[in-house]
Amino acid sequence: MYPQQIIDALRHVRYPGTGKDLVESGMLEDDIRISGFEVSFSLIFPKENDPFIKSVLKAAEVALQTYIDPNIFATIHAKFLKPAPATRHHESTIRAKHIIAIHSGKGGVGKSTVAANLAVSLAKRGNAVGLLDADIHGPSMPKMFHTEDCRPVSIEVNGRDLIEPIEQYGVKMLSIGFFVDPSNAVVWRGGLASNAIKQLIEDANWGELDYFLIDLPPGTSDIHLTLVSALQLTGAIVVTTPQPVALVDARKGVDMFRNEKINVPVLGIIENMAWFTPAELPNNRYYIFGQDGGKRLAEELKVPLLGQIPLVQSVREAGDNGEPIALQDGHPAAVIFDQICQQLQS
Repeated sequence: MYPQQIIDALRHVRYPGTGKDLVESGMLEDDIRISGFEVSFSLIFPKENDPFIKSVLKAAEVALQTYIDPNIFATIHAKFLKPAPATRHHESTIRAKHIIAIHSGKGGVGKSTVAANLAVSLAKRGNAVGLLDADIHGPSMPKMFHTEDCRPVSIEVNGRDLIEPIEQYGVKMLSIGFFVDPSNAVVWRGGLASNAIKQLIEDANWGELDYFLIDLPPGTSDIHLTLVSALQLTGAIVVTTPQPVALVDARKGVDMFRNEKINVPVLGIIENMAWFTPAELPNNRYYIFGQDGGKRLAEELKVPLLGQIPLVQSVREAGDNGEPIALQDGHPAAVIFDQICQQLQS
């Protein structure tokens, strides 16, 4: 192993404050030391209370293990151009009337599409809405909100440097996708991922919100436990398709939130891809994944069925184009999302 390998690996880590990689940002100190698989070097941050320090240091370590060798043990020192101001009392930056987790037992059921459209629908109803993309390994909100080229900046609020969320369509949003190279997989262990999510909650300028939605990763993991311990959740929404294999995992999701150690109310189930309606035959319904599976599960588990979303090509196209279908007044799917939001507000 030699210094240039370390430099090349660190080019894969972006510093959010500049939008450039660590090397291009001039943050890598000329003090690289190598002894077998042990590596040490320093990264220079603008100031001691930089809100990106923890996430950048962890991402740098992961980059070395990913692009050079998984057995590398890295000691990375943080140096600063400016000292931190006097320590102030730390308070949570989440001030929301309702904090709702959007969950799915498995991937591919359209959880993120549902989360994006619910956020937009709530904002259209005049609510102050925040959206956290907590799906570490598959962050999709930057694309769904057409903000892939946006880079969060740090601002000072009451003496604290906080990450300023990106705002689009009336929704304040943060995603791990803003901080990593979109062409590279996010290979993070559970603890690292959980700490990154916790920082996006505690060290961000969310302001006063009516609704704070969290797009959770599918399944159950450390991230779910971290969020439950860090936030007082109002409730959770479970997204599924009518397909039996998806319903099995949706059932587990409901059980997870009802577990006495988590004890989060399940606000309801949303059945996505409930039927296929071709654009040229808007009155026809084809039950590709089965019929009313989510509805029956909701009845069995005694939770509300919040809505059934059809599988429509325009919904997929809208998400891929970065303009959630909820923006289109009068579209059948937009009407359903608005009806779901009406239930949440009632």
